[in-house]
Amino acid sequence: MKIDYRRLHHIQICIPHGMEDHARTFYKGILGFTEIEKPEALKKNGGFWLTCAGIEVHIGTEPDISPGKRHPAFEVGNISEARSILEKHDVFIQEETPIDGFERFTFFDPFRNRIEFIQPKSDL
Repeated sequence: MKIDYRRLHHIQICIPHGMEDHARTFYKGILGFTEIEKPEALKKNGGFWLTCAGIEVHIGTEPDISPGKRHPAFEVGNISEARSILEKHDVFIQEETPIDGFERFTFFDPFRNRIEFIQPKSDL
């Protein structure tokens, strides 16, 4: 049994609270990213989502910029098996806010880097 990686789903980076307009100017105006709809359940957290070349960039907000929300998210084709593999190795699974259309969870590597696994429910 091994994890069936499909693609990098998204990267999340963070900006200070209240700096969304400045970030939009940079990411949309300068880099040419396109803003996409953020799931309703996550809008209360602030920030916004972008896409470019099939890659999503999630802009989150924090009171100060420190490690925590930033993470890669790997789309997998067997999220239940991936969870089992991690649990078998005593990796702590952190449940995340559910979003429509996806199963997902996060975990931390031994160096406290946050990693997300996500799978479209249509693939389950």
